[in-house]
Amino acid sequence: MSIKVFLADDQSMVRVGFRMILEMQNDMEVVGEAANGAETIAAVKKLKPDIVLMDIQMPGIDGIEATRRIVQMRDEVATRVLILTTFERDDYIFEALRVGACGFLLKNATPEDLVAGIRVVSEGNALLAPSVTRRVIAKFAQKPKPRDYTDYLNRLTTREVDVMKSVARGKTNAEIAKDLFIGEATVRTHISNLLGKLDLRDRVQIVVFAYESGIVQPGND
Repeated sequence: MSIKVFLADDQSMVRVGFRMILEMQNDMEVVGEAANGAETIAAVKKLKPDIVLMDIQMPGIDGIEATRRIVQMRDEVATRVLILTTFERDDYIFEALRVGACGFLLKNATPEDLVAGIRVVSEGNALLAPSVTRRVIAKFAQKPKPRDYTDYLNRLTTREVDVMKSVARGKTNAEIAKDLFIGEATVRTHISNLLGKLDLRDRVQIVVFAYESGIVQPGND
């Protein structure tokens, strides 16, 4: 079945460009588009797309609040949100991930990366490219919201903390396994344990938690 994609961006030319790329794919269908968050939320309720490509800076209800509301509708729709961003302007990316976005794509990504990213997210995975994870999170995690993480951190083993640090730094399972001298299956087990113990949804939220809790400091290795 085709992946149903909805385009949310206040620039019509951007939407046209994405539509042209996606409609060339045999396994994708653009089911609608909107120029602001309010229109996007209403359309998601009606159309129930698989993926929303969500711009952050839109008039009225912005992409962050729209993402929050779409995530809160999970009992009604299974739509996943993929944020569109630029390093230079979108200083709200960390908040977008916190409220439930499944990852991000750069607006200057290649058509191949755009298509691949949508497929990754549609399969239920988080899209956090190792090549840009550290840069993005380090930049936008400067002022995490105050919260007591002591109870959560006490649930974790030393090895689970090690794996979390590696995930937060954008490393793949293979790289984590090599660094920690363990098998990839063991890495996957540790990640599954992290999700369960910390009540997190996906790999993106592990990264967010690592920075918010102070396990990893922005800019540090």
